[in-house]
Amino acid sequence: MAALSLRFVWRFGASPMVKLDAQRPPSTSSYAANEMPLSIQTRTAGGATAAISNLNSAQQTTSRKLPILLFDIMDTLVRDPFYDDIPAFFGMSMKELLECKHPTAWIEFEKGHINEMELAQIFFKDGRPIDLEGLKSCMRQGYSYIKGVEGLLVDLKSSGYEMHTATNYPIWYEIIEEKLKLSTYISWTFCSCIMGKRKPDPEFYTDILKHLKVDPACCVFIDDRAKNVDAAADAGFIGIQFNDADSLREDLSRLGILSGGTS
Repeated sequence: MAALSLRFVWRFGASPMVKLDAQRPPSTSSYAANEMPLSIQTRTAGGATAAISNLNSAQQTTSRKLPILLFDIMDTLVRDPFYDDIPAFFGMSMKELLECKHPTAWIEFEKGHINEMELAQIFFKDGRPIDLEGLKSCMRQGYSYIKGVEGLLVDLKSSGYEMHTATNYPIWYEIIEEKLKLSTYISWTFCSCIMGKRKPDPEFYTDILKHLKVDPACCVFIDDRAKNVDAAADAGFIGIQFNDADSLREDLSRLGILSGGTS
């Protein structure tokens, strides 16, 4: 019988809940943990003990500082202009924009399957033209760090942690970089437009592991969307669902990654 993997998901809330599930590891993963009862749940920091133990054990066998931190970008590190700024740019409500826009054009753009000129041609289902440069300018103006995030990144970098993006975003991530200089703290390693796939596709996570050459239990995956965190946990990563910078700092502290408290 194959060993079961530890599935660790940190949920935000008034009382953070750690959910530990025993699952069979994906066939692409080399990680296997000791068997444990199914659906163990706790509302105390003690629920992180198994994850911390795995990290400590892995750290003893490598000089590479662990864990490796993987961050979603939009609405985790950087404000996403799509929900407020873009409807206003087109003079629409969000409901109207969703009804008018092409259902898959942005997704194809995020995967790198079409370029920005092709996006402009099919952005709306009826083929109406758009001001591409105006749209890009609107996006650029809307990008900003989520409150408290930059200070957290400074602390993580000064502590020597390896950090990578793990984001669904098109080539316009270069606009974010130009404005916010995110690479000061974190490497733009895993972007959907380069990888050709998006979260929560299991292959997105498999490709990350192939590139990093580590077991998934040595990675902490942070994202504001539950489905992306769940997919990471299914692949064996430690998953944290982002709510705000202070809560993330507290959860990283519980994992022994940062000292406690907010900055």
